[in-house]
Amino acid sequence: MLAADALYDITRIRDAAVSPTGERVAFLTQEYDPDEEESVNSLWVAPTDGSREPHRLTRASDGSSPAWSPDGSMLAFVATRERDPDLRVGHNEDESDDPDETADAEGDTDEEDSAGAGDPKPQVWAFDMELGGDASQLTDHEEGVSAFDWGPDGDRLVVAARDPTEEEQAYLDQREDNGPIEVERLQHKYDGTGYLDEVTSYLFVVDVTSRETERIDEANDGGHGSPGGLQPAWGPGDRIAYVASHTEWPDDSYVTDIYTIDPAGEDRRKLTESDHAAASPVWSPDGEHLAFTARRPDNWYVPTELCVTDGTEFWTVTDGIDRTLGRVAPQWVDEETLVTLIGDEGQTRFLRCDREGGPERVYERQDSLETVGTMDLGGGTLVFQVSVPTAGADLFALGVDELTAGDAERTRLTGVNDEFLDDHQVPDCRRLRFEGARGDEVEGLLYYPDDFDPEDPDERGLILNIHGGPMTYDAPGFRFQNAYFTSRGYLVFRVNYHGSTSYGRAFCESLNGEWGIHEVTDLLAGVDELLDRGWADPDRLFPTGFSQGGVNTGYLVTQDDRWAAAAAEHGIYDLRSSFGTDDSQNWLEADFGLPWENPEAYDEASAITEVENVETPLLVTAGENDHRCPPSQSEQLYVSVRKQGIDAKLVIYPDEHHNVGDPDRAIHRLETLDSWFASYDPERESEK
Repeated sequence: MLAADALYDITRIRDAAVSPTGERVAFLTQEYDPDEEESVNSLWVAPTDGSREPHRLTRASDGSSPAWSPDGSMLAFVATRERDPDLRVGHNEDESDDPDETADAEGDTDEEDSAGAGDPKPQVWAFDMELGGDASQLTDHEEGVSAFDWGPDGDRLVVAARDPTEEEQAYLDQREDNGPIEVERLQHKYDGTGYLDEVTSYLFVVDVTSRETERIDEANDGGHGSPGGLQPAWGPGDRIAYVASHTEWPDDSYVTDIYTIDPAGEDRRKLTESDHAAASPVWSPDGEHLAFTARRPDNWYVPTELCVTDGTEFWTVTDGIDRTLGRVAPQWVDEETLVTLIGDEGQTRFLRCDREGGPERVYERQDSLETVGTMDLGGGTLVFQVSVPTAGADLFALGVDELTAGDAERTRLTGVNDEFLDDHQVPDCRRLRFEGARGDEVEGLLYYPDDFDPEDPDERGLILNIHGGPMTYDAPGFRFQNAYFTSRGYLVFRVNYHGSTSYGRAFCESLNGEWGIHEVTDLLAGVDELLDRGWADPDRLFPTGFSQGGVNTGYLVTQDDRWAAAAAEHGIYDLRSSFGTDDSQNWLEADFGLPWENPEAYDEASAITEVENVETPLLVTAGENDHRCPPSQSEQLYVSVRKQGIDAKLVIYPDEHHNVGDPDRAIHRLETLDSWFASYDPERESEK
């Protein structure tokens, strides 16, 4: 049986960046440190021909965004580290002979340095990949750096950073001292960020050698930044693209536009028309075209598209594919061709697009039980993560020209969880299709232990694990939680109910304004399918889910009493009281209208209005600082159920937002779920 603290043995791969020649790849891994009880990000480099093992460059608790300089001689990344003692900003090292000033510059005094009070802020750091040595600090912004890109000659950076006025800084200092929160913005908070202010983020040009920094005054977010930020991209033609919203009331919509400007701050151009949520600008190799992603700001059920602009007009190059883009930036193969990822039938796979249109699915050798994650392209080499339920999630390399070859062989670059896979059983997986809410096919992924034979089955306990979103999808892959529950003999079923992406717009958009109907029917139909096959034990059915999965768990326990026990995690159960207390008021308005204009729609989509039907023992969890699904929602559901004498338990995780990221709390979460299910599982009575 897999212990929950084996989570400490898991390594996850994050951002990957291929060098300009395609010979090396830098990537980040996230590991849990049991001694420090925290997650640690490490930066690694590996040759893309697989000739040697990756080597670790550094550990940084929140390292992100590795990026090679254009000549491949330097590797930069964003990290929060102690200030570089050799950093001299705005003066030469020999400018002062004052010993106090020298001590302060070298970080040998307790006085606050120019990085500001409190903990270090994220800055851009860079390794010299030719000379070696530790990383040097390239930026020194008091509020930290959120994003950056290299200039075309490698001698400058463009960075995005907040730059408060004196009055704004006084307010920030007051907040540091636990002073009152003062907000006049409509969008007054974001999950993971907290309460918002009106400090403007700008683009800055930084000289890599001297660290001299110039602000581009015209390139800013107007003090109404979105979670995506400015996303700067410096093109070969010496123009900088970025993302911002300068509509009349940016907080009242999800509209973002693509702008370009020159490094001197002249000739700002708006390339889109304020009718999309535009993001992820990427320049073509010749700098003549710019690719970006675009989604409908008022209807997230519509697939995200890949667009291209020549600076005068823009057009969609994914017309006719009816599939949403994956969550990575598109990549240019050459001046005419792009490659990106799409969600396609419960799987993430490659799409190749001509600059003028004509999308084409490629990489036919991809197995139906593997999905592609992060990817990057450089020098004709494509590096991407492949996740397989039985084989972990690792990086592979492939010549980009081989994407269209049916027998293309990829090179494995990492084996980050090989030791874990050697020591622990992981589940098998198969796809199942059944009739769903609208008479069409719905697909689910079944994970099962190695002693379960689908051809000669015995009835097992079932964990119905419901994905969030709802505009996302479950793809086959390596997940610790699946292995944790299958090691206890359970089947784990993950259903891509109506509302899930990757099956086309009509399938996804059917949920628009009609929560609690189609997805509930699909989930029940999936359980019925397993019961009819003799795979699931009708006395051992346990629904659970996180975020929208928690929302759907709330629906299930009000609509059906077949469940032995249930666990609703970090969900919303009363949409009217959620409006304005969460960070999603624009989304709720797009789906249901305004609550004072259409209260019936909000009530019909709220599990709390039928809470008197609940008979299922219910575990409810929440994050103390969750601004996406506020903990008051979980408290309301818990009290409403407990008031009726139903067995219930409430667990709130301190300091967590819409996630459970701390390793000890993540372990506690798994153990609590397991203990709750075991308490109501007739086959595990001895564990009570």
